[in-house]
Parts: sequence; C-alpha cells; structure tokens
Amino acid sequence: MAYDLAIIGGGIVGLASALEISTRLPGLSIVVLEKEAEVATHQTGRNSGVIHAGVYYQPGSLKAQFCREGVRTTINFCREYGIPFEQCGKMLVATAPDQMSRLAALQDRCQQNGLPVERLDAMELVRREPHIRGVGALFVPTSGIVDYGMIARKMAEILTERGVEIRTGAAVVTLREDVDAVRIKLLNGEIHARHVIACAGIMADRLARLCGLELDFRIVPFRGEYYRLGSDQDRIVNHLIYPVPDPALPFLGVHLTKMIGGYVTVGPNAVLAFAREGYRFFDVNIRDLKDMIAYPGFRRLVRSNVRSGLSEMANSLSKRRYLALCRRYCPELNLSDLLPYRSGIRAQAVLADGSLAHDFLIRETRRTIHVCNAPSPAATSAMPIACNLADRAAALFGWHAGGNRG
Repeated sequence: MAYDLAIIGGGIVGLASALEISTRLPGLSIVVLEKEAEVATHQTGRNSGVIHAGVYYQPGSLKAQFCREGVRTTINFCREYGIPFEQCGKMLVATAPDQMSRLAALQDRCQQNGLPVERLDAMELVRREPHIRGVGALFVPTSGIVDYGMIARKMAEILTERGVEIRTGAAVVTLREDVDAVRIKLLNGEIHARHVIACAGIMADRLARLCGLELDFRIVPFRGEYYRLGSDQDRIVNHLIYPVPDPALPFLGVHLTKMIGGYVTVGPNAVLAFAREGYRFFDVNIRDLKDMIAYPGFRRLVRSNVRSGLSEMANSLSKRRYLALCRRYCPELNLSDLLPYRSGIRAQAVLADGSLAHDFLIRETRRTIHVCNAPSPAATSAMPIACNLADRAAALFGWHAGGNRG
C-alpha cells in the first residue's frame, strides 16, 4: 500500500503531528503506525500527567519555547473537546537554607522564560499548603494537570473521522529509503510512503539508524517509579509539590502530584532500566542491555553518576528510603500511605561524552524526519512540536497548500 506520509508512533507527538499536517493538507494520504494494540501505551499513557510551565529549561531552547506555547495549546484543546484539566499551579519547595540560592536561580530562570512566578516565605507556604514544610518556595501558577492518554485518544478519534488511517499492531521491522519512496517492512506486511515522520520515543535512535543517519547519541531508558497515596490523602496538597532540583543529579526528584482523577501520586525516582520497555525492576532485555554497554557514552554516564545511580537503585528497592525523600517536605506521610502505582519509562538521549541531551533533538534525511529526543516536557509540548515538524516537512518535502506533495 502507498501513502503520501507515514507517521511512526501512536503517542501524543505522533498523533499531534498527524493532526497538524492533516489540517494543513487535508488531501494528503496519511497512515499512523503504532506497534501496540492501542495508541498512547508507553510514555504518553505512563507519565505524571503534569502540564509543565517550563521552569527548568534553557532560555531560547526548543523545550523552553515549545513548553510555554504547549501550556496554551494543551488547555485550548481540552476546552474545545471537553477533556478535564486543572491549572492548579506548582510549588517548588526549598527544605533547607542551602537550597535558597538554587531557588533564587530558578526564579531568575522563570523570569527569563517569561513565566509568572511568586516567591513565598515559610509562613506563606504553610498557609497555602498546611501539610508541606519548607524554608521558602516558588509558586508557578501556569502549571496544571491532565490525562495525556485521554488527549491522545481524542486526537486519534478526530484523525479517524478525517480519514487518516491508524494501524495498531504495526511494528516496524526495517525502513529503506529509496529515490522515490520509503519502504516500511512491518511484522505483518509492507507499505510504501513518499515521506516518513518518526515519533518513536524509546526506539527513536534505532529507526534513525535504519534510515542511514549517523548519530551522536543513543537512547537510554530510565524507569520512573511511583506510588499512589491512599484515598484519605486525596486532599493533602492543593498544588503540585516539587523539591528544588539538585544540580548534581540529572532529574528533578520525587514530588507530590495531584492527578486529574482526584488522587495524589508520589514520584518518580529515576532508575536505569535494563530493558527499553522495562516497567518492572527485574525486566531485562538482552539486546537492549548489550546496546547500552557497547555505547561509550553510556559507560561515561555511569562512571560520572555512580553515587547517584546507586542511591536511586537503593531508593527503588527500599520503600523506607523512598518515603524519606517525601518526608523532607511532607513529614506526616507514613509507609502505609504509599500504595502501588504504575511506573513509566523516560526515553533519554545520552551524548557521546556521557552527558544527557537537554533539548529536543530532531534529525532529517531527504525523505524522513526523526524526533530523536523528546522526553518530558514532550507531552505538554506535543502540539508545538507538531507545528515545528509540519514546518520542517513543508520545507524538506516541498509541500504546500496547493497540493504539491513532493
């Protein structure tokens, strides 16, 4: 079968891209290929559900730009299609005096990124959050919560109504870019497409290499493990509660998150996963593990983060250690409050020098575009990312509204 465009990946970025391109070019024949039995199975359906304001990102970066715009587009989409959301705001809580300088730096970063932010002292923090303790805090009112899986499923519904084909159970085995088309071999057949946009998350680097791209990174999976608080703690917080991130650690730390379903989750930590889709501690995929160990950038990452990596592993194995992280800012929590909850996988690009890629990465060939690094805040940023991909596709593939399809 032949299509004008194949989009690989039925997560929120792939679906948003199909939505944007089908809006601009309604005559284009588009297929979305998703290897699972339904859309939004992996990162989209297993994240924290936070609408990120864009506090942490380098001013001028794609993350900073797309995240800020993504808050607006995500909320507008929810309003248009009746999807529940809440713009409850985020508290960044300093729990010790030596964190106050970092809090001030985050306040500056908010201002550089054009975000409203309010500085709170310890008394005002307790007034707004009676169960939270700290020496000071920042309040960022534009952060919110939503169910991104619900957004993705609504996008899929709209696309189906438009005549866009969504093929589930369509795992890509190989890609071959020829002069006039891209040949896509699936487990259950083969299709041809004039052009391809790959939004494959954890498999992004493998698909890019199949198209002949020389990559300066590899995707490394980190598992984020969560707990859910019992129903008696559903009102323990009024806002999202985040610790001040430690600059020596690569991720943001364990936080309390109001969920759109009315409950509260605790997490995530950041544990190296031994399988790209390893949602449990003992999940191991030999191919994935061998790929990681063979990559020099991964070995450099491990060497430079031995202490924090071992600490995260210990927190994963010990519920008491995990609880201790939460009690730094919410001292009344007990072991019995931490109930099982689903984990997620963060698909993180690691550069050859062992550092993490801090911005979104997008690579191109003559007939393909690859979203190579799109961890958080990709769900918040999905619609701005989609606009960027549509612009790139128009320039690269020679598309325009008059119907030239490259």
